[in-house]
Amino acid sequence: MTAPAAAQTPLRRPATADPLWARVILIGVAVVFLSLLLLAPLAAVFVEAFRKGVGVYLAAFREPAAAAAIRLTLLTAAIAVPANVVFGLAASWAIARFQFVGKSLLLTLIDLPFAISPVISGLIYVLVFGLQGWLGGFLAGHHLQVIFAVPGIVLATVFVTFPFVARELIPLMQEQGSDEEQAALVLGASGWQTFWRVTLPNIKLALLYGVILCNARAMGEFGAVSVVSGHIRGKTNTLPLHVEILYNQYNFTAAFAMASLLAMLAVVTLALKSALEWKVRRRRAGQAAQESAA
Repeated sequence: MTAPAAAQTPLRRPATADPLWARVILIGVAVVFLSLLLLAPLAAVFVEAFRKGVGVYLAAFREPAAAAAIRLTLLTAAIAVPANVVFGLAASWAIARFQFVGKSLLLTLIDLPFAISPVISGLIYVLVFGLQGWLGGFLAGHHLQVIFAVPGIVLATVFVTFPFVARELIPLMQEQGSDEEQAALVLGASGWQTFWRVTLPNIKLALLYGVILCNARAMGEFGAVSVVSGHIRGKTNTLPLHVEILYNQYNFTAAFAMASLLAMLAVVTLALKSALEWKVRRRRAGQAAQESAA
């Protein structure tokens, strides 16, 4: 007697059920790769920073040049991040809610810092605002200095960081649509009330995610800032530039001490990023459960 066709058909292994040896090899390769390229350099920074003791480590931060570099880095981030938040909100709102001539061009310009080397962007600012640049004569005549001064550092930092907030918000706002905003307006809410009570709560996690990435890049930027700063110690050196100067002077302990501060910033950034991603996944899972229950 012939068995049913279903019984004769061999069971197929699911595509995700890989053999144990394959999973072990892939996980091992990933762990080795991360250990060599991420964990080992990170550990080396802290080992070298504390090699001569905690006292020497803390003394590196008490130097006037180090304190000035930290202050300038914080000042630059404090200006660049809010500026990028304003731009990101405006750009994402315009792109997600309206159709207008030049929309594709605006999207391309937002991605421009990802395509241009930071050093090239710094050179562009030198060509525009430098003493021999397009606006150099005008600025010199009015006793204004952009290049080799704080304004140039801020401008270069804003340029290399402005895609981060916008690029986090644009896909989310396009996916959400404008139905809730329109409903709020129909019910009598003003534009400002609609933004604060409808739009902002829906995008707050993506906005915070973009702010975290923007702040990390602003405080760690080297290439563009190196071109426009002039490397004036105690005046126009940010923290990454100060690390370079200390290392070139063979002051390795102080250089690694300053680098450890940037490394801690990177670790905190990754932790916040992971926490936000977990919160987003949990929120989506809750929404999916509510929709399935309904």
